[in-house]
Formats: sequence, structure tokens, C-alpha cells
Amino acid sequence: MTQILVISIICFCCPGMYNAISGLGGSGQLDSTVAANATVALLAATAASALTLVPPIFDMFGPRICLLLGGWCYPLYSGSLLCYNHTHNSAFVIASGAILGIGASFLWVAQGAIMVSYPLPDQKGRAIAMFWVIFNLGGGIGSFISFALNFHSKSGTVTDGTYGAFMAIMIFGWLSSSLISPPHTVIRQDGTPVGPPPSEKTDFTSSIHREFRNFATSIGNWRIILLIPAFFCANFFYSYQQNNVNGDIFTLRTRSLNGAMYWIAQMFGGLLIGFLLDLKILSRPQRAFLGYIFIFTTGFAIWGGGLAFQRWADRIGKKQWLDFSNTRTFIGPFWLYFFYGAFDAFWQSYCYWLMASLADSPQAAAKFVGLYKTFQATGGAVAWRINALHFRPITQLKINWALFGSALVIALPTVLAITPSPVHDADTPGAVNDDDTTSRKDSNHSD
Repeated sequence: MTQILVISIICFCCPGMYNAISGLGGSGQLDSTVAANATVALLAATAASALTLVPPIFDMFGPRICLLLGGWCYPLYSGSLLCYNHTHNSAFVIASGAILGIGASFLWVAQGAIMVSYPLPDQKGRAIAMFWVIFNLGGGIGSFISFALNFHSKSGTVTDGTYGAFMAIMIFGWLSSSLISPPHTVIRQDGTPVGPPPSEKTDFTSSIHREFRNFATSIGNWRIILLIPAFFCANFFYSYQQNNVNGDIFTLRTRSLNGAMYWIAQMFGGLLIGFLLDLKILSRPQRAFLGYIFIFTTGFAIWGGGLAFQRWADRIGKKQWLDFSNTRTFIGPFWLYFFYGAFDAFWQSYCYWLMASLADSPQAAAKFVGLYKTFQATGGAVAWRINALHFRPITQLKINWALFGSALVIALPTVLAITPSPVHDADTPGAVNDDDTTSRKDSNHSD
């Protein structure tokens, strides 16, 4: 569990602080266009590298090298925003976003491998819970840091000290990567090593060929094909929520407060949907349908509230005016943004649970997760490009709602095709379902 704690701290410091920056709306800038274009570059680079460049390098060099290769890109991106405060060099920000996209692929592949393979089967639930809470706590604490540093600010751009504080925390997380042990040196409590020694690993060419074969196998599963629209939607709504809702409507210090509560809501959301999907009194098909109804009901309720809010904001017609000190007007939009964060956790956790329920081994689950990350990043890139082109906020909301509803309809045959757990993964009190726990390993955000 020590290695799980280390990777959790790394993700607290790097992706967690990145989430805090992005949650400010426009990455803390008055003009959100540059941040939106940087995020498009980031997600496009992630989609291109997650299934091609990173897996064979991970096979050859292991998680420590991947984390060291990926971790430094986070302070680079924060530094580019600090530079933009003084030089308005948008090209540097966008280039840093693209570099971060590749770095994030290295980090998340390593994180996923550690979460799946390092703990014993009966410790994976605790390991995943530890990671999920610590990682999202990073986004919450990072937003509170910004809230404190910008409390008296009257501008729409965060201070240099905010970006400097994020850079310092990110650098600490990157350096902590050196504490990750190679798999063959980690011995579980039952005396088995986590992985084979380096000499037993394949070369780069063999590894990349295997990854392409894995991709072809995954894409040939009709149940997974029907989940691709849901994967595509997984990060689609970030651009609208963070830029058009939080970034356009609220004052800077209130954006920081909202960002903190958004990531804290993800912690509670993950725990709630995880509880429903692990109800031992129900069979796995019944839990799949319960999760579907829960996502459908909460989704339409939350986005319905979002439509009412956006129409109200359009009538007001002002920018960055709503402050938390105006409690009567603030409380409704605040709770809407809180539930936006919770719904992100609902959606992503349910996607992971479905993938794990369809997988017959951790290796198969890993293939599905790679597919998920690719389409998640692709959808996010499209959404941020739409945002950068300044589509009307009400139009972006309708696109999000339409995609979310369509993805649920398309995914229904897959939900109904979920089968009972096999005997060795019995759904009895106290039993640990390996593929169920795999589903919760990395529902994020991301990035």
C-alpha cells in the first residue's frame, strides 16, 4: 500500500493541481480562448499517444521512468501561464499544452498499471478508495489555495503567486516519482512479486505490435463499440462548465471557491455511485440497470437545472459579476456547479464499472481502459475547440445534453447484456470482485 500512497501523492500534486487551474475557468485568465486552444492540443496529444507511444515504453522501462517522463510537463504548463501573464505568448501556452498531453499519457498509464497490479485482489478496493480521495482532494485544495491568494483581487486573472504555488507543488510531485519501485522489486504480502524482472520484457517493436493487436481486439467487441459515445462524452462537458459557467459568470475568488467544491463533489459522487454499484443484495445485471437509471435520472435533472441557469445568465448579460457574498443570488448557481462535479464522477465511474464487468481479466480491462482514454481525449478536444470558437453558451449546453442523452440510449443494449458474475467472482457479502474494483481505478477527470 506504500506504493499506492506514493502514486496518490504524485497525482495529488500534478493532475490534481492541473484540475485546480483548469477549474478556475480559462485556466485563471480573463480571456479563455488561449487556455481552450491549449486544452485542445493537450487532449489531441493524449489521444494520439495513449495507445501508440506510451504502452511499449512502459513495457520496456516500467512505471518510474514513465512518471519521470510525464511529471515535469505539469509545472511546465503552469509556468507557461505565468509567462503569459507578462508576455501574452499564446504559442508557448499551446505548445506546453501539447507537451503536457503526451506527459499525461505517461503518467496515467503508469498510474493505471500500479493501481491494477500492485495490490493483492482483496486490497484493491482500499487502494482505489485511497487514490480517488487523495487525487480529488488535490483539485479541492489547489482551488482553495487560489481562493486565498486571489481573495482581494479585482481583476479577472489570477496572480503570479498562484501559478508559482502550483508550480512548486507540481515539481514536488514530479520528484516524488523517484520513490516508485520497479514492479519486480515489489513483493506482495503473499510473497509474490508484482512483475517479472526487466530481462523478461519484450522489445519496443514487439510491444507496439501487441498494443495494436489489443486495440483491434477491443474495437471488435460490439458491447464496447456501443459504449464509445459514452467514452466520447466523458470529458466533453468540462469546457462548457469551467469556461462558460464558472469562468464567465462568477468573480475570480468565487471561481476558485466553486472549483474547490467541484472537485470535492467528485469525491462524494464517486463514493455514492460506487456504493450503488457494489450493493450485494443485487445481482450484477440488476446493479448495471440501477446505475443506468440513476445516471439517467440525475443527468436529466442536473442538465435541466443547467438550462434554466443558462437562460437566466443570458438575460443578465454580464460577465464575471456573481460573487459568493451575494448569498441570495449565489446559492442556486453554486449548487448547480457542485452537482455538475458530482455528475462527472457518476458518469466516469459508471463507464469504468461497465468496462470491468465486460472484461474477463485485468489484461482485458486494461485494453478497454486504453480505448476509453483515447475516445475520452478525442471528445474533450472537440469540445474545447467548440469552446475556443465561441459558440453561444446555450448552444454548447444543448450539444452536451444531446450527446449525453444519445450516449445513454446507444449504451442500453450493453447495459442489458451485462451477465451475472462468474462463480470465482461471486457477488456475496465480503467477496472481492476483481473486475468491479478495476472499474474505479481512474475515473477522471482528465485531462
